[in-house]
Amino acid sequence: MAGRSFAATDRFVSDVSARKLRPAYVLVGDEVFFRDRCREALIQHLVKPELRDFSLHDHDLSETSVAEILDLARTPSLMSPFQVFFVRGVKALYSRGSHQEEFAAIGEYCTNPNPDAVVIFVADHISIPADARRMEMQDKDRYERIRETLGEYCAVIELARVDESDGMRWVIEHAAKEDVKVDPDAARELVDALGADMMLVSNELEKLVLFVGAKKRITLGDVETMVLAAKQRSLYELTDAISSKDRVRALAVLDAMLSSEEGEEAAIGHIYMLARTFRQMLVILEKNVRDSRAIWQALWQGFRLPPFAAEDVIRQARRYKSRRELTRALRLLARADLALRSNPTSKRFVLEKLMIDLCAEPEALPTQWTQEELVL
Repeated sequence: MAGRSFAATDRFVSDVSARKLRPAYVLVGDEVFFRDRCREALIQHLVKPELRDFSLHDHDLSETSVAEILDLARTPSLMSPFQVFFVRGVKALYSRGSHQEEFAAIGEYCTNPNPDAVVIFVADHISIPADARRMEMQDKDRYERIRETLGEYCAVIELARVDESDGMRWVIEHAAKEDVKVDPDAARELVDALGADMMLVSNELEKLVLFVGAKKRITLGDVETMVLAAKQRSLYELTDAISSKDRVRALAVLDAMLSSEEGEEAAIGHIYMLARTFRQMLVILEKNVRDSRAIWQALWQGFRLPPFAAEDVIRQARRYKSRRELTRALRLLARADLALRSNPTSKRFVLEKLMIDLCAEPEALPTQWTQEELVL
């Protein structure tokens, strides 16, 4: 087994395969890897491929009301023996105003559900770290509100970030299924370099398996060649341009990253990695780190830099004169992340605007932020 981090989704997948279903679930957390795993299990075990158009339904509470979705769930389908309803935009249930009627409707449905349907609420506006003690206060409050409301009627499935050791174990076990051995230091570097983001880890592992081919063994050198060189070096080249206020170079590096095979689909991943690097810079600046020997004491396990990038990031961090500049950059990244998750017309435009804002001189940036931006 891959470890404690995978336990919640393992139980869910097991229940789905055995058809031991609750009327409704709420998936809490922004870990895409686990969310996709839950979705794939539901489709595999409950949705016939030829009836997918009649069995699988995606809704967003910003566009469709709870009452409409529950009416659809109650209505037996003439074309499909079982229906699965995915409901995004759960954050709308916790916006201003009273939502008692909506929660009451959910409670009523769960008391008398359609046995041939399941409703999956997706609360991906909450981030849950591997160590729950490190959860941001706002996310804790949001999670508690979900437990007190939706959690009263729905089974809560926690989609938290993966602990580094569990991520390593998953990499080694998953590769073994392809008859490929992964060296422990290679697994550690792969997970650590990608921030234990299992969607990124899974994608890169798949490429590494193809890369090593008949060798059937993934070493640290392979990870550095395929993952760090291609992914992280581009990232640090981008942060180097941003910290130098070189807008032209930053846009050029961004264009090269978006021209890769993943294109704009990797936009949120780019934001995540940029935010992670800027947080590392903030710690480096606050703890006055001046060389790579001190960086390992300043940055804790699971939040460390790959060795090749340490000196570069220290140099970049020292270009910022104050904590205020770096926290402003983090707010800009949070605002861009929110824009990307709101299905913009062009993800490229959002990222290009972000580069321009990040490269602007501090006095050229807005000094006032909305309350929503401040708490992101």
